[in-house]
Amino acid sequence: MELKAKAGQFPASPGVYLMKDEGGRIIYVGKAVNLRARVKSYFREGADGRPQIPLLMERARDIEFIVTESEKEAFFLENSLIKRHHPRFNVDLRDDKTYYSLRLPVKDRFPRLTLVRKVKDDGALYFGPYSSARDLHDTIDLIHKVFPLRHCSEREFTSRKRPCLYQATRGCKAPCSGLISEEEYRHLVDEVVLFLNGKNKKLIQLLKNGMERAAIEERFEEAALLRDRIRAVETTLEKQKVVSHGGIDKDVVGWVREGSEAQAAILVIRSGLLIDRRGYYMKNLFEDDEETLAEFVRRYYGGERIIPAQILLGTGIGHEAEAIGEWLTEKRGKKVTILNPRRGEGVSLLRLADKNARELLDQRRKSKVGFETALEELRVRLSLPHPPRKIECYDISNIQGTAPVASMVAFLDGMPLKEGYRKFSIKSVAGQDDFAMMAEVIRRRFSRSEDGWEWPDLVVIDGGPGQLSAAKVAMEEAGAGQVPVIGLAKSRPIPGAEGVKTPERIFLPGRKNPLILSRNSSALFILQRIRDEAHRFAVEYHRKRRSTSTISSALDGISGVGVARRKALLKRFGSVAGILRASAEEIAGVEGIGKNLAETILKSLGEKQKGRP
Repeated sequence: MELKAKAGQFPASPGVYLMKDEGGRIIYVGKAVNLRARVKSYFREGADGRPQIPLLMERARDIEFIVTESEKEAFFLENSLIKRHHPRFNVDLRDDKTYYSLRLPVKDRFPRLTLVRKVKDDGALYFGPYSSARDLHDTIDLIHKVFPLRHCSEREFTSRKRPCLYQATRGCKAPCSGLISEEEYRHLVDEVVLFLNGKNKKLIQLLKNGMERAAIEERFEEAALLRDRIRAVETTLEKQKVVSHGGIDKDVVGWVREGSEAQAAILVIRSGLLIDRRGYYMKNLFEDDEETLAEFVRRYYGGERIIPAQILLGTGIGHEAEAIGEWLTEKRGKKVTILNPRRGEGVSLLRLADKNARELLDQRRKSKVGFETALEELRVRLSLPHPPRKIECYDISNIQGTAPVASMVAFLDGMPLKEGYRKFSIKSVAGQDDFAMMAEVIRRRFSRSEDGWEWPDLVVIDGGPGQLSAAKVAMEEAGAGQVPVIGLAKSRPIPGAEGVKTPERIFLPGRKNPLILSRNSSALFILQRIRDEAHRFAVEYHRKRRSTSTISSALDGISGVGVARRKALLKRFGSVAGILRASAEEIAGVEGIGKNLAETILKSLGEKQKGRP
């Protein structure tokens, strides 16, 4: 059965849907409140302008569903299926580092502190995780110097009859040999817990009380040890940065996205102290920011994590916030609140987290590309006179010739040059003629000579020989024939070879066979990145043009609705569907539109909707 027809037979109930490829592999898992409506939306032309949707549907050969009792059940099932199958079109989450936690089995008679990778529900206390192994080892060394817990393993502890060298050299209290009572050792453990929880002021007061007591009772050696312990804790406290005055444990999620890739930075705040920053990179994204961030939160906390009382997000996660909050509360065993601060301290923390995310993404790109190496490789492979520091890329976006647009993006030294981005509406081409559209855009671009339109070192055309030839001719007509230009064609499936694709191909003017670069080539990476950014920018503009065109045509003929009022309605409601969902009072609230005109608009649009085939 055709997929579109199959989707039409799905139940209108909550559940999970699974898209599969030719080999029956699950390539995407999604959830829905209404399975039929959600899955049918993938097949409506122009209903979804996300650039990755065509890639997903191109590979989908079957769609299955699993009905659940509620949206919450669908949420849990989706999370479970993603963890089990790792679908390629769901969020691809990559840790920037390996994280460790400290484990303290407080229920043991004489617990010891250990370094672990996983957090388990085993009754022990876990602290962290920590991204810096060096800082973590320094912390452990400090704890053993200040709070002399035992070092030895369980096997060594139970078999030892006399103190080891740690008792003489590191000050271990040797509980293995009965040199410290269980009660005295428990005091040490309590102090370590306070220290690792960041409650150092309370710990210092506790130690001071003990020191004064020991001095009064003339136990001067013990008082001196407590004095040294206080100094060590105070020194640590001076190095820590107080970023929150509430004292509530929280994670602050910074987020930056460019096209199909994104970077998250999580600031870990415990007892008001910033103790760590973690970075996660995502690629192959095609959901909007709200859905992508919701999936990131599910994936991140779906592992063995220490979950805080609050999670701060700069981007909302819509209706999923409640279900995710309930899920996290169940995992933590205590209330977890998801917040989207709009003022105060929370906004400052999110701004800091976003800044970290941006820097992490820039570092990843620089380290991955090594732009100087990449540009030199491009110079050699393309026979250019010098490394192409400034590169421009062009892409056409249209659906069967409808509302065609083009994008121009610029990169300088391997990084986006946002002030060099330009958008074009196609003016002279009727119908679906990508070659003529590309020629028009290139001709218009290279006919400009004012500031901001300086010629680049290299032009990249998104497409194959046809688009390249049209661009080359247009550049020559505009007097820019000397500017190097190439075509970059995406990989494509090889007929008869399941799962095998052609490599990315680079076409050069006057050369019949394409240039093929290694998949690990930094030069290819930078070309792919600029091409993907051009595609994202073009699709974004095309979606906006299409939306404007749709609402304008729907409002045509309604007496009293001119250009200015159409623009005001578009700005307020975004689409015809948005207007139809609004009340007459809400529409009347738009500048220039009163109650009578609002009722006329709703009536006219309703009649046009009914008259659709």
